[in-house]
Amino acid sequence: MTKSSGRNTPASSMSLNPGPFTPCTGGICPPQRQRAFDEAKFLTQDQINGFKECFSLYDKRQKGRIEASDLIVVMRSLGTSPTPREVARHLQLHKIDVNEELDFSTFLTIMYRQIQQEDPRNEILLAMLMIDQQRTGFISVAELQAKLMNLGEKLSKEEVDNLLKNARTGHNGLVKYEDLIQSITLPLADY
Repeated sequence: MTKSSGRNTPASSMSLNPGPFTPCTGGICPPQRQRAFDEAKFLTQDQINGFKECFSLYDKRQKGRIEASDLIVVMRSLGTSPTPREVARHLQLHKIDVNEELDFSTFLTIMYRQIQQEDPRNEILLAMLMIDQQRTGFISVAELQAKLMNLGEKLSKEEVDNLLKNARTGHNGLVKYEDLIQSITLPLADY
């Protein structure tokens, strides 16, 4: 959805002209282009415009294509965090060698899939469910602190305290992790 004149408009009803290649004719698109269009309808027009702007910066020959070897840099420039293995998997899925190029419609599909894959709310929930094996919906603050400070990307005590300051902790030392996830994943105010 995009904002235009105070309303939200689906991106699929907006122009998806992704570059200097030939548009679909007579409503018929090659399968790869159709797939990109189908998935792009779930992106906002602002996202598509931002992706196009960044894509164009890496389109060195202004041909509507970027080098596959630049894909990880372009994706990270747009705020996603793909690993080299994930980028290789995206390229393999589209049968693109690392020495080849990809067009904007393929790039849109890759970005959409990466964004879906990087859903932070879902990632945090899955981590909490691994800790809460009885599925009570609660986790002890002490256990959460220990996990955050000792596993994965380790947080400092101060970082953990800041993270937990908005958590409503019960008298029993438990926190409802759905509420915690909600407070962690709320978008920051854009003032």
